[in-house]
Amino acid sequence: MESVMKPIRIMKNDREEEDGGEPLSPMSRLFHKPDSNVYIIAMLGFAAPINPEVVKHHFAHTFAKHPRFSSLQVVDEKHGGELRRVKTEVNIDNHVIIPRLDPNMDSPDKFVEDYVSNLSKTTISMSIPLWDFHVLEVKTSEAEATAVLRVHHSIGDGISLMSLLLSCSRQVSDPESLPTIPTARKSNRSKKNNESLLGFLRFLLIKLGLLVLLCWNTGVDVVMFVLTFFFLNDTENPLKAQKLGPSARRFVHTTLSFDDVKLVKNAMAVTVNDVLVGVTQAALSRYLNRKYGMCRDENDDGSRVKNNLPKNIRFRASYVVNTRPFSKIQTFEDMIKEGSKAKWGNHISSILFPFTIALRDDPLDYVRDAKLHSDRKKASLEAKCTYFMARLLLKFYPTMALFVHVVSYVNKIKIILAVDETMIPDPQQLCDDFQISLKLIKDATP
Repeated sequence: MESVMKPIRIMKNDREEEDGGEPLSPMSRLFHKPDSNVYIIAMLGFAAPINPEVVKHHFAHTFAKHPRFSSLQVVDEKHGGELRRVKTEVNIDNHVIIPRLDPNMDSPDKFVEDYVSNLSKTTISMSIPLWDFHVLEVKTSEAEATAVLRVHHSIGDGISLMSLLLSCSRQVSDPESLPTIPTARKSNRSKKNNESLLGFLRFLLIKLGLLVLLCWNTGVDVVMFVLTFFFLNDTENPLKAQKLGPSARRFVHTTLSFDDVKLVKNAMAVTVNDVLVGVTQAALSRYLNRKYGMCRDENDDGSRVKNNLPKNIRFRASYVVNTRPFSKIQTFEDMIKEGSKAKWGNHISSILFPFTIALRDDPLDYVRDAKLHSDRKKASLEAKCTYFMARLLLKFYPTMALFVHVVSYVNKIKIILAVDETMIPDPQQLCDDFQISLKLIKDATP
């Protein structure tokens, strides 16, 4: 992704159509800036071999009919050079890539890892819609075949893509039916509390207190965001990227037990996200401690090791959040419906989430810290404010050598790391740190 995509430029004259297509939103235009030219890369493992012709046929009736997957992104000179989407005919063969593979390759897992990493080094030509689908017909340790979907982030965010992928799938029990999406139940607790005058007054006082807390937290967070934008940098550390924007990435992953995560969650009365953020802090602390020590001095069983970490490290994550009024994944039909609040597109923002980088005597302290900061961020409008500021500035993008993605499926949690190899040459070691950190936190759970 280091090379800059050059949009096609279209010149209009009086004989051409006046309809120049749909203009890109400010957030979508942000993902075309050289310092934030980002693709979403999704890896899908299949329990059976993939039939490429079935894939092409299905995509011709799904992706190829979606407005954003069937449009070029062009520069309209008549409207000040703004980027616009212009409808085009989709040639599925340009988007479904089926490389010829050696069936006798030494390490299929390493091949898939290298193949996906190489996708981060290239871009899709802007002469076609900005997506492609790679079918890797090779058996790995976890799948009979692997598919890789690459989509430019200007087309939509993760929530949008997940709703589209779900619309392309069917239930095992009923091949004609779309998968069902669980919906949250509404609570009647507030209604019951308001039945009496005393309960109503208590309700108002609580709401007033929450409003004051919301305003205070939001003000502090916005000030910190502005200070960070201008000069308040994180402490120099081995994980801090040295240049702006995206770079070539290596993608590695590890699997955690969802049952172990839920055990900690229930014992500590926190959320799944709190546990996973705590595990991430613990894993990064172990990894950085090793880097600062410049030697392998930790024990494989996770027992106490020499502390090489500097004190009071300022280390913050750019925590991506969904700004839609719904946190759950919505159906594809609902997202494209006129006037829907669950809109398709890039409705995301980020918050600065402070990480505690330290070796803790009690591993549960990582989860406690995560919950403390998470609860505070929930009582803040930081995400809404930074989304608005990003739309105005169109240039803020943090420097990151590491992306941590978390996906849950049935009783497993996948931790996917996208790393800059120049900064993190040993990503598998970091995967091991996630495994050890969860084990330590689980073992410490009462």
